[in-house]
Amino acid sequence: MAKNPKDEIINRLKRIEGQIRGLQRLIEEDRDCADIVQQLSAARKALDKVGFLILSHRMQECVNKKSEGNPDKAMQEALDLFLMLA
Repeated sequence: MAKNPKDEIINRLKRIEGQIRGLQRLIEEDRDCADIVQQLSAARKALDKVGFLILSHRMQECVNKKSEGNPDKAMQEALDLFLMLA
């Protein structure tokens, strides 16, 4: 694993980029539908995981920055972001 959360996120995004390029190749090569759907599913799951990773590492920081004026609003915004991924 990466040394810090930002590096871990970047590494995961690079792997996802590779998955998407692989998906493009499968389509260009007219590969079997099952292979394409399997690759698509893997990429979607990886995006979900990196989304939650970003949220978990950044939520506290974001809430702290926005909560100075209205902590309830900041918490609601954080929850809304979480629900966008769920």
